[in-house]
Amino acid sequence: MQDIGIGLVGGGYMGKAHAVALSAVGPLFNTALRPRLQVIAATTPASAERYRAAYGFARGTDDWRDLVADPKVQAVVIAAPQATHRAIALAAFAAGKAVFCEKPLGASLDDARAMVAAAEAANLPNMIGFNYVRTPATQFVRQLLAENAIGTPTWFRGEHTEDFLADPALPPTWRTQGRANGCMGDLAPHPINCLLALMGPVAALSARIETIHHSRPGPHGPEPVTNDDQAQLMLRFASGVMGHLFVSRVATGRKMGYAYEIHGTKGAIRFDQEDQNAVHLYRAEGPQATRGFARILTGPAHPDYGAFCQGPGHGTGYQDQIILEARDFLQAIHSRTPVWPTFRDGLAVAQIIDTAFAASETGGWHPVPQT
Repeated sequence: MQDIGIGLVGGGYMGKAHAVALSAVGPLFNTALRPRLQVIAATTPASAERYRAAYGFARGTDDWRDLVADPKVQAVVIAAPQATHRAIALAAFAAGKAVFCEKPLGASLDDARAMVAAAEAANLPNMIGFNYVRTPATQFVRQLLAENAIGTPTWFRGEHTEDFLADPALPPTWRTQGRANGCMGDLAPHPINCLLALMGPVAALSARIETIHHSRPGPHGPEPVTNDDQAQLMLRFASGVMGHLFVSRVATGRKMGYAYEIHGTKGAIRFDQEDQNAVHLYRAEGPQATRGFARILTGPAHPDYGAFCQGPGHGTGYQDQIILEARDFLQAIHSRTPVWPTFRDGLAVAQIIDTAFAASETGGWHPVPQT
């Protein structure tokens, strides 16, 4: 075993998740590299010290440049707002350090392209954080598709629906300002990454992106919402299969509606993240009277489940997905071999999002550039 110094930029919601994951990953997976929490960066000295003490870092700083420059930091984890991703990643690569970046890759398609170019020019390990696709259930679905368990796929439906902004009386926040912070920038990257993993590249799409609540009550009156609340995309995959994606942050009643359904010539698959430890599988075989969707509860027989729990049906959770990301990032660094999803996979997501905005503005079908 060998120690590796970690620098974490951002100590909020995702920063905490990554700090916990980096502390837990070594014992869980007996990783060849063992993270040492060296530096955490936040926006103020007070918050940096608070996070340092809470998460167990050696020191804190209010300047991410100080973190990147620290010789004890060998790998950088970016869990800061997406407008900062490009500058931090480019500086870390220039300093010869591996980078893990939370989704989306950047605040724009230009950011994503620049980050991929820097990562590949530096030839350094890089990964992007799409955690939901790592559940044992969705990994099992990928296996089923690879094994042709439902025959040739004929249709895909995906969604990512939540209701954290469904109430029009909620006040404005940073999430209601700027295209990068809207539903397409915040929620859509996750299901787009999922559909690429399950169905392959998207050749063309049509889209409608809309704002439902055009203003929100501020302290001095209504304040305009400058980004989108929901969107729907019709998709044509490179395989020729058609599909549909719906994303919304105003879907009343939905809390974590990262869900998909795939139909094939010999069966079908359904999954919903609100029931993340179950896969619903239909096989078109046997007597008609006994055919139906089987609810398969994940257990040690499914990918990565056994490291967390030996009991089938007991379940894994959100934090476990982040631990799996930490394991994969350490593996990429140790092996010097890319581990999916890399920055280039994040660029593929950014290209679909950018194409969707163009299609929504002009109408019709638009081809999706391929990385």
